[in-house]
Amino acid sequence: MKKILLADSLDKEATEKIQAIPGGEVTVKTGMDEAELVRTIPGFNAIVVRSTTKVTRKVIEAASGLEIIVRAGIGLDNIDVGAAKEKGIKVANTPAATTISVAELTLGLMLGAVRQLGRANLSLKEHKWEKKALSGTELHGKTLGIIGGGRIGLAVAERALAFGMKILIYDVVRVETKLNVSQVEMEDLLSRSDIITLHTPKQAEPLLGREEFQKMKDGVILVNAARGGVVDEAALLEALNSGKVRTAAVDVFEREPPTDFALIDHPNVMASPHIGAAAKEGQKRAGLEVARILEANLT
Repeated sequence: MKKILLADSLDKEATEKIQAIPGGEVTVKTGMDEAELVRTIPGFNAIVVRSTTKVTRKVIEAASGLEIIVRAGIGLDNIDVGAAKEKGIKVANTPAATTISVAELTLGLMLGAVRQLGRANLSLKEHKWEKKALSGTELHGKTLGIIGGGRIGLAVAERALAFGMKILIYDVVRVETKLNVSQVEMEDLLSRSDIITLHTPKQAEPLLGREEFQKMKDGVILVNAARGGVVDEAALLEALNSGKVRTAAVDVFEREPPTDFALIDHPNVMASPHIGAAAKEGQKRAGLEVARILEANLT
């Protein structure tokens, strides 16, 4: 009997499929901090997480018989992959499942940023009619710089092309695509883009800091639905205050949930609480992929 721990909630259909895995015994226990997870993990052969639960070195060292850690999502920054490798524990994720979800949210953030939708919504809820103060711009004809040409970056490019945008992509590797985009160096992207969006994994150091903001056009719009920490938040706040960045639409933060709200409270910031992948369809695809991974590795 293989014991499976679902430490974060999954789609109902996916949970049922995992519960139906031959020879599997499923325990659903969510909302655990590190200490509780350390007490719980011994004896489980598999653990499934999304983004909330952190599978730290302490958790991995406390495990006995753990064969696989599965992340229902894209990144692995909430799992100590190095510690898992040391113990011979496989780590898997579902990188393609929520591509559409994140790409669509990115376009939503972009539209919200250029048309001041967040500010307009809050203003009208305060019974103000600020029509003249809420003029914006179109996406059509603007140059979109995409940092990261993987699945999500290209999905964003495909959708942005439908808006009539010109697309620049920067990536450390050659991007293979039939889309009408130009792959350029980072400095070229920073200096030419009207809007910049990031779609990269978390880095050891921010990709965009003070030096990079200085290379951007005045009045640039920044969208970050990638990972907290790929943008230096202090540098972004400075760029907003100086007018270098006209508007920032941010779904991810250096610390989640945030404890410092200086960036979020800025009038030219539209923020959401890391909901890029939180579409029902994407979560179902991720959960079903988790079920497939578990069945392939535990039976």
